[in-house]
Amino acid sequence: MDAVEALAKLGGVATTRQLVRVSSARQLRAAVSAGAVVRVGRGRFRSTDADKALKRAAELRGMASHLSAAQIHGWEMPYAPSIPWITVPRKRQVPKERRAVVVWADLSDERGFVTGKLRTVVDCGRRCEFVVALSIADSAIRCGDVDAEAFAKAAGQVRGKGAAKVRRVAAHASGLAANAFESALRGIAIEAGLEARPQVPITTGGVEIHPDVADVDRRLVLEADSWEFHATKDAFQRDCWRYTSLTADGWTVLRFTWWQVMEQPDWVREVIERVMARTAVGANAA
Repeated sequence: MDAVEALAKLGGVATTRQLVRVSSARQLRAAVSAGAVVRVGRGRFRSTDADKALKRAAELRGMASHLSAAQIHGWEMPYAPSIPWITVPRKRQVPKERRAVVVWADLSDERGFVTGKLRTVVDCGRRCEFVVALSIADSAIRCGDVDAEAFAKAAGQVRGKGAAKVRRVAAHASGLAANAFESALRGIAIEAGLEARPQVPITTGGVEIHPDVADVDRRLVLEADSWEFHATKDAFQRDCWRYTSLTADGWTVLRFTWWQVMEQPDWVREVIERVMARTAVGANAA
């Protein structure tokens, strides 16, 4: 798989490690040299799609915002926006053929053609789906671009439409999730009703491990399984030991692939809800 295709699969933003695992270092270097992939920071890359948002922002005399701004800042998300997101000043007239998701808002504190980092995370929390907004917030915190406490404070100051949504995102946002895949799985689990936390330390078989997502009270672990992480015999052995040891200690372990989380989120949620119902029945019977 070439680097451009791999980047599209990873949501338009990815780290060097993620891209090399799906593609190769040689193909990544070639794509960057050709201008088909843009470096946005140390070990972070994005697709050129975000450049279209910057161009459209200039045409509409606004700013690239929301998902487009998140891409430009180099944050991971489950999927790239299909069209640019642009915020324009209140009362600004825009053409009927907008070719963008247009949002009217106060931009007096913003400069340039892309919304600031904290503003972008808050905007996404207010208007985007929970799973997407959580993935972006996790990535922004993980990269050190946004402080979790500053995000929570900003979310608490939001009033009006989307206030409850962004506060929910801020309450669950964490830099511990390794990637957008894990964030998306955790977001689905939270929507299903789990007390889902990332990378919770659990001791099993005398060894401390950190599952991708866990609800400790229900003794339920969710793993985001990528085929590229289990390409060697040793990795496969460790994975089997981990699963078996957790199960022997009374944990229920659910494993989901990238395709299932990204393409079949309703099924993933249904499976989680079925296990939750069974756990609740077992607790009542006890």
